[in-house]
Amino acid sequence: MQIKTRLTLLFTVLAAALLLIFSFIIYFSSAQTREEEYFKRLKQQASTKADLLFDTKLPPNILQLIYKKAPNTLFQEEVAVYDSAFHLLYHDAVDIDKIKETKGMIDSILTHKEIHFYVGKLQAIGFEYVYNHHAYVVTAAAHDEYGLAKLATLRNTLIIALLVSIIVIFLAGEFFAKQSLKPVQALVDKVKKITASNLDSRVEEGNRKDEIAALAITFNEMLNRLENSFDAQKQFVSNISHELRTPLSAIISELELALSRERSVEHYREVIQRALSDAKKLARLSSGLLDFAKASYDQSEIAFKETRLDEVLMDARQQVLHVNGHYKIHISFTDEVAEDDDYISVSGNEYLLKVAFLNLMENACKFSSDQSCRVQITHEHPDVVVSFADTGKGIAAKDLPHIFEPFYRGENKQFADGNGIGLSLTQKIIQLHHGTLEVQTEQDKGSVFILRMRHV
Repeated sequence: MQIKTRLTLLFTVLAAALLLIFSFIIYFSSAQTREEEYFKRLKQQASTKADLLFDTKLPPNILQLIYKKAPNTLFQEEVAVYDSAFHLLYHDAVDIDKIKETKGMIDSILTHKEIHFYVGKLQAIGFEYVYNHHAYVVTAAAHDEYGLAKLATLRNTLIIALLVSIIVIFLAGEFFAKQSLKPVQALVDKVKKITASNLDSRVEEGNRKDEIAALAITFNEMLNRLENSFDAQKQFVSNISHELRTPLSAIISELELALSRERSVEHYREVIQRALSDAKKLARLSSGLLDFAKASYDQSEIAFKETRLDEVLMDARQQVLHVNGHYKIHISFTDEVAEDDDYISVSGNEYLLKVAFLNLMENACKFSSDQSCRVQITHEHPDVVVSFADTGKGIAAKDLPHIFEPFYRGENKQFADGNGIGLSLTQKIIQLHHGTLEVQTEQDKGSVFILRMRHV
């Protein structure tokens, strides 16, 4: 069921329920008022006849004649007068006695002074009548045709009004629901037209104030993120293709050249050496790409635990030196950190942190004139700070804004090989750990990468 139909039905049912309750209140209130007023009028007419009987001393047959000739007084009420001993003193029509009074009824009336009851469709009343200090009982019964006819008319009017109101409310509810959800339909129509090829399209945001506008704004923000993600992905794929093509082309060219004619053993050795070097570049690139993909995972998909940064730094140092024995990496601690091990414990993933530290150490060593890296751990409450300093040429001002972009290589690429993944990968890992990575550089004096993470 569509929201428009559901809202219309809900609105109609709610309004119909309220109107039905309102109609019931009006009808039953009117019915009770009619009943009470008719009992009062019935008593008034019966008291008038009793007064006429006792005051004028008219014979009962004369009063009965007046009763028969009266023009539909209260639609021919039937009045009877008894004394306290249950002796009938007067009756309008004994032969058609409708109430059929009994001794018990007379006693009950004398006890309660006044009672109201029904005899079939007739309203009946019995009350004590006192004349000259003597108690009498007067009963009267009649059918309120006029009042009941008005009540029936009111009931029919309420039913017709209720049915018409429900129809009008349903149509109005459908109209207003359609108008209210019109922006949603426009949003749906627009979204259907958005594909991967036109992610730059945006939906109308309306007045930017109501809930539908908030939905449109949120959707446009999502499109912005998707467009940026698609653009980054396309750029990433393009860069990967380029990076893979270069060493592969070099390997193919070297091997084809070697096979073009007979070569010496030494020449074949050189070809194999160059192919092996390019293959290692491919291996490093593929390893970096795998790490980059892992660092791009959602944090909920990666296991975090309390990790000591000094131990991770030592493992990373050992791995770098194992591959490049001529590198020099010095790790130092401030006195405060050395005295309290808690300052160097963070919540993180040991493997990813080691990859980040390894990249920073390798970069520092590659671009340092003496191929060295100075690592220092300090504490700045509530963060643990790790700095990686080199003694290289520094980073050019024009390259500085782009150093964390994947596959970007600055002017210093002439001093060392690389694929431009290391720093972007490191930044992603640090961001995944809710830390920050910044760089301080000075031309011809070197650079310092400063990592900050919250300790546990």
